[in-house]
Amino acid sequence: MNDWPEGRTGDRYGRGSSSPQPEGARAMPHIQRRPAPPQVPPVPPQGQGYDDRYPNSPGYDSGYNTGQVYGGGSGGGQGGGGDGRNYGDSGYVQGRPAPDWRRRIKIGSLTLVVVVLAVSVSTYFWADSKLKREVDLSKVIERPSEGDGTNYLIVGSDSREGMTAEDKKKLHTGSAEGKRTDSMMILHDGSNGPTLVSLPRDSNVEIPSFVGSESGKSYKGTGRTVKLNAAYAEDGPELLVRTVEFNTGLHIDHYVEIGFGGFAQIVDAIGGVELDIPKAFKDKKSGADFQAGKQTLNGEQSLAFVRTRYAFAGSDLDRTKNQQKFLAALASQTATPSTILNPFKLYPTMGAGLDTLIVDKDMSLWSLSQMFFAMKGVTGGDGTSMNIPISGSVNGNLVWDKEKVKQLVQQLNDDEKVTVKGD
Repeated sequence: MNDWPEGRTGDRYGRGSSSPQPEGARAMPHIQRRPAPPQVPPVPPQGQGYDDRYPNSPGYDSGYNTGQVYGGGSGGGQGGGGDGRNYGDSGYVQGRPAPDWRRRIKIGSLTLVVVVLAVSVSTYFWADSKLKREVDLSKVIERPSEGDGTNYLIVGSDSREGMTAEDKKKLHTGSAEGKRTDSMMILHDGSNGPTLVSLPRDSNVEIPSFVGSESGKSYKGTGRTVKLNAAYAEDGPELLVRTVEFNTGLHIDHYVEIGFGGFAQIVDAIGGVELDIPKAFKDKKSGADFQAGKQTLNGEQSLAFVRTRYAFAGSDLDRTKNQQKFLAALASQTATPSTILNPFKLYPTMGAGLDTLIVDKDMSLWSLSQMFFAMKGVTGGDGTSMNIPISGSVNGNLVWDKEKVKQLVQQLNDDEKVTVKGD
């Protein structure tokens, strides 16, 4: 009887036999087996590591363990040693490189520069497109010679364009048709610091010969004298420039005008203007009602402040001083990082000003910004602000001191430090 499980034959030593009796035990020769090499994933053909498909290749493991483990170790990764490196006959092949932070910083910086440039260029063209270049200074005849530096004629008009009936009532502007000049200033920007010279609206000036800005008709001068703001009312900005140049002898390079509404909107856009008012005053016509001391004026209050004249003994002369003081403060507080670097303040401020700003046809956005920063520098150590020198009055109009005006203009033309004093 066969004691082996069904289906199996042969002896228990694995030898087949036809005899029912088991063969005796046989001594088997001892064969020393070489331990199997460690199972290492194959390395690409170009590598120098061990591959059991290429036993004669360099790096073949003969089975002798020297204590170094290739291809093993915790954290070594595929085909790597314990330190994460792939070893070959020439040293080792690096794994994943460490981040190149210098390169990343360079790329990030370059990207930032490109973005800033793109935004700046877009803003420039947006602002430039909003400028109303409506004044043609080429129509002004018999102009004085140009001097050193740049001269801007800055005009604040009583234009009510774009204002609702409620706005007019709130700002105490009245509802008069057309527009007149409420303030006029010459800003000289030169190497010896900016100089701001106010021209009182009640100045007694001569209307010279001129060419009509709209009609093109020539008008001969008759020696007629009027208040300075009458020149603007008679034939607009071109005649005003012609009259200022004729009576001063100073060449005007650029013209800038802003109306009531735009002025108030700029102030509100920057969150108001802080001003130190030395003495309380009140004026029903302008709506002014101010206490003495430091205070922040909104658009409505600011307009009342620069328009008030009847509350002062010096009338128009005192008003021009307040206008200079306010405009310098406005420029100084607008040209700050908190406004320039904040798009939520910068764009409303620029939009409010540019929507109502009227300039000459040759005015660039760069020239306008230069004017703005020159205005800011008026209150600096090198800046000067003054009224044009006055010698007296006639029929209620202020008469300019011709000798002092001539000296002042000469210093401005030569771009010298202004030493002439005004009222």
